[in-house]
Amino acid sequence: MKVLANDGISKAGEELLKGAGIEFLEAKVSQEHLINFINENKVDVLLVRSATKVRKDLLDACPGLKIVGRGGVGMDNIDVEYAIEKGLYVINTPNASSRSVAEMVFAHFFSLARFLHESNRLMPLEGDTHFKAMKKAFSNAIEMEGKTLGVIGFGGIGQEVVKIGISLGMKVKVLTRKPRTETISLEFFDGQKVDFKISSDNNTDEFLKDLDFLSINTPKTKEYIIDTPQFEKMKDGIFIVNTARGGVINEVTLLDAIENGKVAGAALDVFENEPSPELTLLMNPNLSLSPHLGGNTKDAQQKIGRELAEQIIEIKKKL
Repeated sequence: MKVLANDGISKAGEELLKGAGIEFLEAKVSQEHLINFINENKVDVLLVRSATKVRKDLLDACPGLKIVGRGGVGMDNIDVEYAIEKGLYVINTPNASSRSVAEMVFAHFFSLARFLHESNRLMPLEGDTHFKAMKKAFSNAIEMEGKTLGVIGFGGIGQEVVKIGISLGMKVKVLTRKPRTETISLEFFDGQKVDFKISSDNNTDEFLKDLDFLSINTPKTKEYIIDTPQFEKMKDGIFIVNTARGGVINEVTLLDAIENGKVAGAALDVFENEPSPELTLLMNPNLSLSPHLGGNTKDAQQKIGRELAEQIIEIKKKL
């Protein structure tokens, strides 16, 4: 079996594959040359992340492919249903990067709540001339303990966000399409463990009305989850973080909500026009921004590589 990890894979994943007698191809092939490379090298497994697209044309042109995998949660760059119809195994890593994304959510929350995103921009420029003025301007910060955290989506990432929220002493609310209950376990360094039963709701208006912080952790959606009607249901001064996908929140109406004081600050790790975000977003001082870094930690990459490799090894046994 030959594996091409076209967008890269961790050393841990590579070593697992090689240890199982699977050939790992050291290559990074451009999209336009990918079909020829797969066929010429008789590639059995194509692994991608965000950059490489696996569409119908590639699947039709590469009959030797047996497995297509995505290192991450979302599968929007793969024609999943078509691949399955053609008899391919389609794999991803839904849990490997959950903690990394959840920690990114709170990195942005802390940055917004304490004005660190703006302070970090202005201190190099004005720290020596407007130190006292900035100290005064950024003094209206808030703590997270006792505040209400809303989480849209209750998959692996949403559950990790809930865990961190609970550990900070926040009140937690979860919104899903269908109400359900999950057991959230907090495990501590000394072996202690505490379980929490968290039930989600599907009443959007009730969910939104008293939130202090909102984290969006859903798959890609066809329509906006958060737009003008939803902003109107929120109380003034909310903080919002989107680490899900561009297009789940209307960026234009988000800027309006910031302008009128409904939203105190927002963070975007993903964008509608990724990888070329709108200049109005990039220049807004009330936005904390990052270039789609949610799952990009060394720890997550190791987990992703191992999880992909383990799935491939198991599938190989069936082939």
